[in-house]
Amino acid sequence: MKVLVIDGQGGKMGRALVENILKQNIPCELVAIGTNALATEAMLKGGATAAATGENPVIVNAKDADVIAGPMGIIAANALLGEVTPSMALAVSESRALKVLIPVNRCGIFAAGTEDKTPAQYIESAVRKIAEVCR
Repeated sequence: MKVLVIDGQGGKMGRALVENILKQNIPCELVAIGTNALATEAMLKGGATAAATGENPVIVNAKDADVIAGPMGIIAANALLGEVTPSMALAVSESRALKVLIPVNRCGIFAAGTEDKTPAQYIESAVRKIAEVCR
């Protein structure tokens, strides 16, 4: 199973996802893609061993990913202050992968039915779902 973690901005959410996936020993090929170098660096510090930065790595890796995880904005063109290009959002949206998206209000998207949780609680829930799919 290939798990693709995508994040932007400072990469804190992506780093937390990577750390928790590794901590849970989820049997998967873990690939981290940052929309910028800072986000990629954060995920590498979190333990990712396969990482890249930018639009093309998102497009290439989304094609054969089994799970794509990250903030909800990765499916919206121009989200994360413009870091998610329309091509990135399209690649993620069209991927056959299960999308495990973490609600973030700053993306201009409201997901009805979401609970008022901390980012850490959402990450914990996301990692549980990834583990369920990969095991």
